[in-house]
Amino acid sequence: MSVIDIKNLNLSFKLENGIYPTLYDVSLSLNEGEIHALVGESGCGKSVTAMSIIKLLSKNAVITGGEIFFDGKNILELDNNELRDLRGSQIALIPQDPMTSLNPLYTIGNQLLEVIEKDGTLSKKDAYNKAVEVLEQVKIPNPKEKMEVYPHELSGGMKQRVIIAMALATKAKVIIADEPTTALDVTIQAQIMKLLNDIKTEFKTSILLITHDLGLVGEYADEISVMYSGRIVENARKREFFTNTKHPYSKALMNALPANTSDKILKTISGQPPSIQDRIAGCRFSPRCELCDESVCLTVPPLTDRGNSHFVACHKV
Repeated sequence: MSVIDIKNLNLSFKLENGIYPTLYDVSLSLNEGEIHALVGESGCGKSVTAMSIIKLLSKNAVITGGEIFFDGKNILELDNNELRDLRGSQIALIPQDPMTSLNPLYTIGNQLLEVIEKDGTLSKKDAYNKAVEVLEQVKIPNPKEKMEVYPHELSGGMKQRVIIAMALATKAKVIIADEPTTALDVTIQAQIMKLLNDIKTEFKTSILLITHDLGLVGEYADEISVMYSGRIVENARKREFFTNTKHPYSKALMNALPANTSDKILKTISGQPPSIQDRIAGCRFSPRCELCDESVCLTVPPLTDRGNSHFVACHKV
């Protein structure tokens, strides 16, 4: 059962010299108790898609079409008060940089209690006990002591655990994890991803994982959507995706992995990703695609089911 359904989302940015489309008919579903990975290069629109779900967008961003359903309601039609109730309590965000996501002027306990006491249903004692409990759940040692420390006294991995604890405290149905392992060393990355996976399993939490790391995707994701320049170009269940990768861009990403090269020279994708100001007719990957055929690729390929619920947007596969 899907918890979030994004249907044909279109978004543009207003710049000084015009309005530029950034997301093109983005559609994806996030199922209950699953990790859905949204994969692609930096600047392809992953984070903008995620921020659209909770409408935390810059002032010059304009949603020009589409729908985002959560629990049967179109989020794009909610007013500010309804959105405020939704954020944190139902849909929680783990932002990219744990180093700057906590307020340096308040203790960990202050910030965690602010989240827990938001609905006003718990006494101060019960709220405190709840805060200690969620710190224990995210494997923070000596949680009562950690309630009294300030963010600068914690490592990056511990800060990320505190942010995850805030999501657990509200029993959010959905966690948007936007590059949750950024700026963390490899060992800590593995710990954070295992923690998120444990939360998914134990609490049936749905997680939208924004990443460019196919290694993490291969280990933890249940479903994968590949995005290129504002479009979803491939979507499949994990096993199907990795055993039967279809889109030329997805294949290029796979071929660029060190484990997939037979020699010491890493394979790269020729050219550069387009900016939002680049006008490209048809498939936006066509200028970099080895299979490009101008007779068909100058029209936009629809995202089509090629069997086994494996959706691909390409004329040539």
